[in-house]
Formats: sequence, structure tokens, C-alpha cells
Amino acid sequence: MSTAFDPLSAISAHDHVLIAGPTASGKSALALQIAARHGGIVVNADALQVYDNWRVLSARPSPEEEAAAPHALYGHVAYDAPYSVGHWLRDLAPLLEGGQRLIITGGTGLYFTALTRGLVDIPQTPDALRSKANARIRAEGLDPMLDELDAATRARIDVQNPMRVQRAWEVLQNTGRGFADWQDATPPPLLPLDRCVPVLFDVDKDWLNARIARRFEAMLEQGALDEARANLDTWDIERPSAKAIGAPELIAHLRGEISLNAAQEAATIATRQFAKRQRTWFRSKMADWHRYRPDFADN
Repeated sequence: MSTAFDPLSAISAHDHVLIAGPTASGKSALALQIAARHGGIVVNADALQVYDNWRVLSARPSPEEEAAAPHALYGHVAYDAPYSVGHWLRDLAPLLEGGQRLIITGGTGLYFTALTRGLVDIPQTPDALRSKANARIRAEGLDPMLDELDAATRARIDVQNPMRVQRAWEVLQNTGRGFADWQDATPPPLLPLDRCVPVLFDVDKDWLNARIARRFEAMLEQGALDEARANLDTWDIERPSAKAIGAPELIAHLRGEISLNAAQEAATIATRQFAKRQRTWFRSKMADWHRYRPDFADN
């Protein structure tokens, strides 16, 4: 689709809108612009922004931004609760049925794929198996687990994403069926692409990397270290909420293991690496989305 696509002029007041893109690219700002012009509920599609313990580090909308337009599915999950794409779809379904226009925005590509293409209801992983998987990764790393996956699953998942590899291994161990086999039995999607306007941020890598560095500095100024300090006593690296980029680094600083400068540098590098994985996912999975390059991305 066209790189000259202008969502503000192309979207009507009745269209559901999907806004995807790499971290720090400006998705939330566009969602607020659309809500201000046309109305609608801004709905989170970011796997870390669902948690209640990371507003600053997960770049959740500020209280002022949340007051400017209705928001949903932000910070509604307890820090120690499991939360999957299946949970997200179940939380989203009543909003789709509510009759209001949704502006669904975030950087978790799997959420959008499940929403627009469907998601099979794979049985939950038993706690004992999850603990076994966590212990095995700590002891052996990811490669042995990856080697045990079926070829179809390895070809389909993001093999650079430890959470996706572990999930696929758990599914195979728990059900005896590969993750790809389960996906092939996918039911109809909640929101097919032809019933919405899908917008994908297409921004320059160097521009984005500079923006990532500035944003983490801003996070520190906005209280990210205090936020990490509030999570210190309950910190558990195996929880999904602990995957907030910058959280492990700031926790390590608070424990006296690294300096704040080192934590900031490590978190910035991790964010850039994460953005690179996101861009790879978007290129492979979202070829039929409208490409959008905001004016400020050219400056």
C-alpha cells in the first residue's frame, strides 16, 4: 500500500483503526489525534502495557493523555498475573461488540495477527511444565529447546524471541502437537483487515534509534528509577511483566550490580534490538497494511 497514506484524512469516524509500529515511533500520539478528530476508544495492543506496575517503563499513556480520550486495556493486569494473546482477545471482544469505534494501537505484532487472522485456543501450559521450561533455559540456553521443535513451527515463529520459542516448546510438550499445527486449525478472526483501516509506521532506523535514546533519558526524568524501586521487593525475572525493557537493567543498578549509566546504555541497546525484531515481524506479517511515515520522522 502507499507510503503517502495519511490516516487523519483517510479514516472516517466509523472505521475501526489498527496502528502498529516499532517502539518509540509515535503510535500513541497518532491514536490520540484520530480520537480527537473523529472520536473513539484508544485500545492497547502492547503486551507490557497491560501490566499495572510499569507505566513509565512500558511507555503507557500518561494520566493527561488518558484524560484526553477514552482508553482501554492499559494497566488492567496485576504484575504477577499471567497474560497471553488469548487473554487479550477475550478482553477485547466486548469492546468490539459495544458499538463504539476502536483505535487499537501497540507494538505487539502477535496481538494484531491474532486479531485479524484468528487465534486457535491452545490449552494453557501447566505450572510444572512452565517451571521445567524456565529451569531448562537457565541451565542450557535456548538452542536445545529450539532444536526440539518441529520444522513447521521453527519456520513460522520468531526464533530470536525467547518467549515465543519457549511457548512453542511448551505447547509441543503439553499437547503432543506442534504450534504450527495448532495455528493451522485457526478459527475466524475477531476483526478481519477488510473491516478496519490497518496503519503501520514505516520510519527510518537511524531516526528511530535516536528517538529511543532520548526516550529512555526522558523515562528516567519521569521517575523510571522510582518505578523500578517500587518493584524491587517483588521482582521475579521469570514473570511476563519483568520483560519490560529497562526493568532488569534498573533492578540490577538498584542492587548495586551496575552503574546507572551502564543500566541506561544497556536498556537503550535492548530497546534498539527489540525495535529491530519488531520491524522484521512487521515486514513479514503486515505487507498488506497501509505504510505511514509521519512528517516528524523526516526531520
